[in-house]
Amino acid sequence: MTPNAFRKEIKAALAPHAEAQRAVAMRAYMRDNFDFIGVPTPLRRQAVLPVFKRLSVENAEHLLACANVLWSMPQREYHYVATDLLARKWKALAIADIAHLLALAQRNTWWDSIDPLAGVVGDVLKAARAQTPQAQASMDAALLHESLWVRRIAMIHQLGWRDQTDEVRLFGYARSLAAESDFFIRKAIGWALRDYAWHAPQAVSRFLFESRDILSPLSLREAAKHLPPIG
Repeated sequence: MTPNAFRKEIKAALAPHAEAQRAVAMRAYMRDNFDFIGVPTPLRRQAVLPVFKRLSVENAEHLLACANVLWSMPQREYHYVATDLLARKWKALAIADIAHLLALAQRNTWWDSIDPLAGVVGDVLKAARAQTPQAQASMDAALLHESLWVRRIAMIHQLGWRDQTDEVRLFGYARSLAAESDFFIRKAIGWALRDYAWHAPQAVSRFLFESRDILSPLSLREAAKHLPPIG
Protein backbone atom coordinates (compact mmCIF):
# COMPACT_ATOMS: atom_id res chain seq x y z
CA MET A 1 0.00 0.00 0.00
CA THR A 2 1.49 3.34 -1.02
CA PRO A 3 1.52 6.22 1.47
CA ASN A 4 -1.17 8.07 -0.52
CA ALA A 5 -3.36 4.98 -0.68
CA PHE A 6 -2.86 4.55 3.06
CA ARG A 7 -3.92 8.16 3.67
CA LYS A 8 -7.08 7.68 1.63
CA GLU A 9 -7.99 4.52 3.52
CA ILE A 10 -7.46 6.20 6.88
CA LYS A 11 -9.57 9.15 5.81
CA ALA A 12 -12.35 6.82 4.65
CA ALA A 13 -12.18 4.85 7.90
CA LEU A 14 -12.59 7.94 10.06
CA ALA A 15 -15.12 9.87 7.98
CA PRO A 16 -18.26 7.97 9.17
CA HIS A 17 -17.39 8.73 12.79
CA ALA A 18 -16.72 12.46 12.45
CA GLU A 19 -19.01 14.83 14.36
CA ALA A 20 -18.78 18.58 13.85
CA GLN A 21 -20.09 19.44 17.32
CA ARG A 22 -17.58 17.16 18.97
CA ALA A 23 -14.83 18.65 16.79
CA VAL A 24 -15.58 22.10 18.22
CA ALA A 25 -15.22 20.80 21.77
CA MET A 26 -12.01 18.94 20.94
CA ARG A 27 -10.53 22.05 19.36
CA ALA A 28 -11.42 24.12 22.41
CA TYR A 29 -9.82 21.55 24.73
CA MET A 30 -6.60 21.89 22.75
CA ARG A 31 -6.77 25.70 23.08
CA ASP A 32 -7.67 26.17 19.42
CA ASN A 33 -4.23 25.05 18.31
CA PHE A 34 -5.57 22.49 15.83
CA ASP A 35 -8.61 21.61 13.75
CA PHE A 36 -10.43 18.34 14.39
CA ILE A 37 -12.97 16.21 12.56
CA GLY A 38 -14.52 15.07 15.82
CA VAL A 39 -13.50 11.43 16.38
CA PRO A 40 -12.62 10.45 19.99
CA THR A 41 -9.55 8.34 20.70
CA PRO A 42 -11.15 4.92 21.38
CA LEU A 43 -13.31 5.14 18.28
CA ARG A 44 -10.45 6.43 16.17
CA ARG A 45 -8.19 3.54 17.12
CA GLN A 46 -10.91 1.00 16.51
CA ALA A 47 -11.76 2.47 13.11
CA VAL A 48 -8.20 2.50 11.75
CA LEU A 49 -7.08 -0.87 13.11
CA PRO A 50 -8.21 -2.84 10.02
CA VAL A 51 -6.22 -0.42 7.84
CA PHE A 52 -3.16 -0.88 10.03
CA LYS A 53 -3.46 -4.64 9.69
CA ARG A 54 -3.62 -4.39 5.89
CA LEU A 55 -0.54 -2.19 5.75
CA SER A 56 2.59 -4.21 5.10
CA VAL A 57 5.51 -2.01 6.11
CA GLU A 58 8.34 -2.59 3.63
CA ASN A 59 11.02 -0.67 5.53
CA ALA A 60 11.61 2.39 7.71
CA GLU A 61 11.37 4.71 4.72
CA HIS A 62 7.92 3.36 3.87
CA LEU A 63 6.71 3.63 7.48
CA LEU A 64 7.95 7.18 7.85
CA ALA A 65 6.40 8.16 4.53
CA CYS A 66 3.02 6.84 5.70
CA ALA A 67 3.35 8.81 8.93
CA ASN A 68 4.43 11.96 7.09
CA VAL A 69 1.54 11.91 4.68
CA LEU A 70 -0.88 11.84 7.61
CA TRP A 71 1.05 14.57 9.41
CA SER A 72 0.57 16.82 6.39
CA MET A 73 -3.21 16.74 6.83
CA PRO A 74 -4.74 19.66 8.76
CA GLN A 75 -6.94 17.80 11.24
CA ARG A 76 -5.38 16.60 14.47
CA GLU A 77 -6.85 13.10 14.42
CA TYR A 78 -4.62 12.23 11.46
CA HIS A 79 -1.54 13.22 13.45
CA TYR A 80 -2.74 10.94 16.24
CA VAL A 81 -3.16 8.10 13.76
CA ALA A 82 0.42 8.71 12.60
CA THR A 83 1.77 8.38 16.14
CA ASP A 84 -0.34 5.26 16.70
CA LEU A 85 1.07 3.78 13.51
CA LEU A 86 4.65 4.51 14.53
CA ALA A 87 4.03 3.03 17.97
CA ARG A 88 2.59 -0.13 16.43
CA LYS A 89 5.31 -0.58 13.79
CA TRP A 90 8.33 0.84 15.64
CA LYS A 91 10.38 -2.33 15.11
CA ALA A 92 10.89 -1.22 11.49
CA LEU A 93 12.89 1.75 12.78
CA ALA A 94 16.52 2.05 13.86
CA ILE A 95 18.85 4.62 15.44
CA ALA A 96 19.34 6.26 12.05
CA ASP A 97 15.61 7.06 11.97
CA ILE A 98 15.59 9.02 15.24
CA ALA A 99 16.44 12.20 13.32
CA HIS A 100 13.32 11.74 11.20
CA LEU A 101 11.18 11.27 14.30
CA LEU A 102 12.61 14.42 15.86
CA ALA A 103 11.95 16.34 12.64
CA LEU A 104 8.36 15.13 12.71
CA ALA A 105 8.13 16.27 16.32
CA GLN A 106 8.78 19.83 15.21
CA ARG A 107 5.74 19.96 12.93
CA ASN A 108 2.22 20.68 14.22
CA THR A 109 3.72 20.44 17.66
CA TRP A 110 2.21 20.30 21.12
CA TRP A 111 2.36 17.92 24.06
CA ASP A 112 -0.31 15.59 22.64
CA SER A 113 1.90 14.66 19.70
CA ILE A 114 5.25 14.94 21.46
CA ASP A 115 4.58 12.42 24.21
CA PRO A 116 3.60 9.54 21.89
CA LEU A 117 6.61 10.29 19.69
CA ALA A 118 8.83 10.20 22.78
CA GLY A 119 7.49 6.71 23.42
CA VAL A 120 8.45 5.61 19.90
CA VAL A 121 11.92 7.11 20.27
CA GLY A 122 12.28 5.31 23.58
CA ASP A 123 11.22 1.95 22.14
CA VAL A 124 13.73 2.24 19.29
CA LEU A 125 16.63 3.30 21.52
CA LYS A 126 15.92 0.77 24.25
CA ALA A 127 15.99 -2.05 21.70
CA ALA A 128 19.08 -0.65 19.96
CA ARG A 129 21.15 -0.51 23.15
CA ALA A 130 21.67 -4.28 23.07
CA GLN A 131 23.91 -3.87 20.02
CA THR A 132 24.85 -0.20 20.37
CA PRO A 133 25.59 0.81 23.97
CA GLN A 134 25.82 4.48 22.96
CA ALA A 135 22.42 4.47 21.25
CA GLN A 136 21.21 7.26 23.52
CA ALA A 137 23.85 9.69 22.30
CA SER A 138 21.17 11.12 20.01
CA MET A 139 19.26 12.14 23.13
CA ASP A 140 22.35 13.88 24.52
CA ALA A 141 22.24 16.07 21.43
CA ALA A 142 18.46 16.44 21.63
CA LEU A 143 18.81 17.80 25.15
CA LEU A 144 20.59 20.83 23.66
CA HIS A 145 18.15 21.36 20.79
CA GLU A 146 16.59 24.79 20.29
CA SER A 147 13.10 23.26 20.30
CA LEU A 148 11.72 22.77 23.80
CA TRP A 149 9.66 19.86 22.44
CA VAL A 150 12.77 18.00 21.31
CA ARG A 151 14.28 18.66 24.73
CA ARG A 152 11.10 17.26 26.31
CA ILE A 153 11.49 14.08 24.24
CA ALA A 154 15.04 13.71 25.53
CA MET A 155 13.81 14.11 29.10
CA ILE A 156 11.00 11.56 28.93
CA HIS A 157 12.25 9.03 26.38
CA GLN A 158 13.14 6.53 29.13
CA LEU A 159 9.62 6.34 30.58
CA GLY A 160 8.79 2.75 31.46
CA TRP A 161 12.37 1.49 31.18
CA ARG A 162 12.49 0.61 34.89
CA ASP A 163 15.69 -1.34 35.62
CA GLN A 164 17.04 -0.55 32.14
CA THR A 165 16.94 3.18 32.80
CA ASP A 166 20.24 4.98 32.34
CA GLU A 167 20.17 6.65 35.74
CA VAL A 168 23.18 8.84 35.06
CA ARG A 169 21.50 10.27 31.99
CA LEU A 170 18.13 10.65 33.71
CA PHE A 171 19.51 12.63 36.62
CA GLY A 172 21.96 14.51 34.40
CA TYR A 173 19.21 15.55 32.02
CA ALA A 174 17.06 16.73 34.93
CA ARG A 175 19.90 18.88 36.22
CA SER A 176 20.63 20.27 32.74
CA LEU A 177 17.03 21.33 32.20
CA ALA A 178 16.30 22.40 35.78
CA ALA A 179 16.85 26.10 35.12
CA GLU A 180 14.29 26.24 32.32
CA SER A 181 11.07 28.07 33.13
CA ASP A 182 8.80 26.41 30.59
CA PHE A 183 5.92 24.46 32.15
CA PHE A 184 6.24 21.51 29.76
CA ILE A 185 9.93 21.07 30.53
CA ARG A 186 9.44 21.31 34.27
CA LYS A 187 6.54 18.88 34.08
CA ALA A 188 8.64 16.47 31.99
CA ILE A 189 11.42 16.49 34.58
CA GLY A 190 8.98 15.60 37.34
CA TRP A 191 7.23 12.97 35.23
CA ALA A 192 10.46 11.22 34.25
CA LEU A 193 11.72 11.16 37.84
CA ARG A 194 8.37 9.97 39.22
CA ASP A 195 8.27 7.14 36.70
CA TYR A 196 11.74 5.96 37.70
CA ALA A 197 10.85 6.32 41.38
CA TRP A 198 8.49 3.35 41.05
CA HIS A 199 11.58 1.24 40.41
CA ALA A 200 14.25 3.06 42.40
CA PRO A 201 12.57 5.19 45.09
CA GLN A 202 15.67 5.61 47.23
CA ALA A 203 17.80 6.80 44.33
CA VAL A 204 15.17 9.33 43.26
CA SER A 205 14.60 10.51 46.83
CA ARG A 206 18.33 11.06 47.24
CA PHE A 207 18.52 12.93 43.94
CA LEU A 208 15.58 15.16 44.86
CA PHE A 209 17.14 15.99 48.22
CA GLU A 210 20.48 16.82 46.63
CA SER A 211 18.85 18.84 43.83
CA ARG A 212 16.11 20.57 45.84
CA ASP A 213 17.73 23.98 45.37
CA ILE A 214 17.87 23.78 41.57
CA LEU A 215 14.69 21.92 40.63
CA SER A 216 11.48 23.92 40.30
CA PRO A 217 8.67 23.40 42.83
CA LEU A 218 6.61 21.85 40.01
CA SER A 219 9.32 19.31 39.14
CA LEU A 220 9.86 18.46 42.79
CA ARG A 221 6.16 18.07 43.45
CA GLU A 222 5.59 15.86 40.43
CA ALA A 223 8.64 13.70 41.11
CA ALA A 224 7.81 13.16 44.78
CA LYS A 225 4.11 12.31 44.44
CA HIS A 226 4.59 8.73 45.62
CA LEU A 227 7.67 9.23 47.77
CA PRO A 228 8.13 10.09 51.45
CA PRO A 229 8.66 13.82 52.21
CA ILE A 230 11.98 15.17 50.99
CA GLY A 231 14.48 15.80 53.82
